[in-house]
Amino acid sequence: MYAVVSSGGKQYKVQKGEILRVEKISGDIGAPVAFDKVLMFSDGENVNIGQPVLENVSVNGHIVEQDKAKKIIVFKYKKRKRYRRTQGHRQQYTAVKIDNIAQNS
Repeated sequence: MYAVVSSGGKQYKVQKGEILRVEKISGDIGAPVAFDKVLMFSDGENVNIGQPVLENVSVNGHIVEQDKAKKIIVFKYKKRKRYRRTQGHRQQYTAVKIDNIAQNS
């Protein structure tokens, strides 16, 4: 059983018990999270695709971690002009453990 959810402008395929790294969601560790934009649901036999979202499917989890990703380096350079700029960036993320995927009839 799996579902495709949308969070933070991105789409993720999720299964029960999986830990998912999504864009930062405000909340403390242990706080419940509900993904209400479920785009697709499969129970192993049947596949339901939303137009654009499924109303009768809920994906719930809880926050496991709030952290920053590894640093990336942004480097600007213009040849022959002695122009160089270096900047680092660490994107914040939230790790969510998926507790259940339920289809409400």
